[in-house]
Amino acid sequence: MSETLNSRPTRVAVVGAGPAGVYASDILAKAQKKHNMRFSIDLFDRYPAPFGLIRYGVAPDHPRIKGIIKALHKVMDRGDVRLLGNVDIGSDVSIEDLRAHYDAVIFATGAIKDVEMDIPGVELEGSFGAADFVSWYDGHPDYPRDWPLDAEQVAVIGNGNVALDVARVLSKQPHDLLSTEIPENVYQGLAASPVTDVHIFGRRGPAQVKFTPLELRELSHSEDVDIVLYEEDFDFDEASDEAIKSSNQIKTMVNTLANWLIEQEERTEESSRKLHLHFLHQPVKILEGQDSNGEGTGKVAGIRFERMELDGSGNVTGTGEYQDYPVQAVYRAIGYFGSEINGIPFDSKRGVLLNEAGRVLDEEGRHVPGTYATGWIKRGPVGLIGHTKGDALETIGCLLEDVGRLPQAQNPDEDSIIELLESRGVEYTTWEGWLKLDEHELSLGAEASESGEVQRERVKVVPRADMVRISRAQR
Repeated sequence: MSETLNSRPTRVAVVGAGPAGVYASDILAKAQKKHNMRFSIDLFDRYPAPFGLIRYGVAPDHPRIKGIIKALHKVMDRGDVRLLGNVDIGSDVSIEDLRAHYDAVIFATGAIKDVEMDIPGVELEGSFGAADFVSWYDGHPDYPRDWPLDAEQVAVIGNGNVALDVARVLSKQPHDLLSTEIPENVYQGLAASPVTDVHIFGRRGPAQVKFTPLELRELSHSEDVDIVLYEEDFDFDEASDEAIKSSNQIKTMVNTLANWLIEQEERTEESSRKLHLHFLHQPVKILEGQDSNGEGTGKVAGIRFERMELDGSGNVTGTGEYQDYPVQAVYRAIGYFGSEINGIPFDSKRGVLLNEAGRVLDEEGRHVPGTYATGWIKRGPVGLIGHTKGDALETIGCLLEDVGRLPQAQNPDEDSIIELLESRGVEYTTWEGWLKLDEHELSLGAEASESGEVQRERVKVVPRADMVRISRAQR
């Protein structure tokens, strides 16, 4: 007779080993003693290495945010959560497989795609999604090793932290990135870039930006890069004034921008690269280049904006005035969008799994038994990484309430999922494997430090095959 939930640990699969998945696993593991329950938790990820967004979505020159990995490492190093990496849910393991081996499944798959921008010319060569570029410079194993960096003038559309990251990496002198974990192919690509001017364009005014003060100030830390602002962009309506008065964060950012505007008048020498910040610009068309015969080249040659004005409420309206900027590349940093999981109800407008407080819902609004969501795939790609903890607390709270009503797994033994993976030839990786890969990357950093002038903590391994080989190597 099969075991029941009363006689064995509740088996839980968490899909996604980024911050959302690790936080959820941590909270659930710690709840055992408090609630007199037992859980057996497996944390799946499609990549050979854990940490998701922190490893593949944060700019390499953000050591403070990268430091979150240390906290996640401590959780995983306790040994009460089992990591199963390099496992793709949908191809290696189906949703039906998960339901057969686990009593509950928590999806923490995040958001890795760009929000689509519907303007003419977005399909031209030289028009990129910021999420793809971030994945490239962060050494994502599923992205090409090369990136076309042949533009002298670049436009970055968006007024959030990702836009700042993209613009900073594009404009920064490449040798300043050598002290980070940047992969060698990324350094070589950036070092060959002829870029001279990077423009960041935002639709609203300086008081409505979505940056954080720290991210904004980091722009001024780049050597040999001038920040350029435009006095006509510093227009404030009543809502802007109220926002500045009521929010220290907004006040800090507006003051920072205003000080830069004043300081640029006192500049006596020009740097080799310039980072332009534009506000009140609405993109309307990406312009195509023309050859000597007047035929379209299929490549980006510029971008057209409509000049906007604040309407008193903090929103903007068009002025009917247009301006073209000559650029050879456009990066769209207007947001991330979640990916659909085959067999799980999905809100295609918001890019999230249909859910209520983390309980996944079917099309009729009923809870799908034993199925949950947390992180960006639950609430959308908004907020900082720390907000993910609140998501996880809510979702795990719902799971704890539901424990007595969970559908029981047919194959709950911990070894059964391993047997399934091995029978299918899946080269899964483990926490012990990550420790090997971690050690290897640190050794690469030490070697690079000995042979170069810059101290490097680590050098990231990029090819998936190498990551798997190192992780699964026998001691």
